[in-house]
Amino acid sequence: MRYTDFKSAVHRTLRRTPAGLTRAQLQSRLHLPYNRPCPEWTRRLEEEIGLMRIKGADRALVWRVAASASAS
Repeated sequence: MRYTDFKSAVHRTLRRTPAGLTRAQLQSRLHLPYNRPCPEWTRRLEEEIGLMRIKGADRALVWRVAASASAS
């Protein structure tokens, strides 16, 4: 999977899910081939699509995008 495919899939899914999803939920829904998110890709998502990772229940981080964020 290339970064551009990953970014598009994550952005599209998170825009449709305003409450956000955990990394595990994203991996399951999108059938991502990686066990853990690449730190470089995650930083790029924060800059490019406005990814926010917010503490959720227990140790989980909920991934969300700002409503006005656009895919670059």
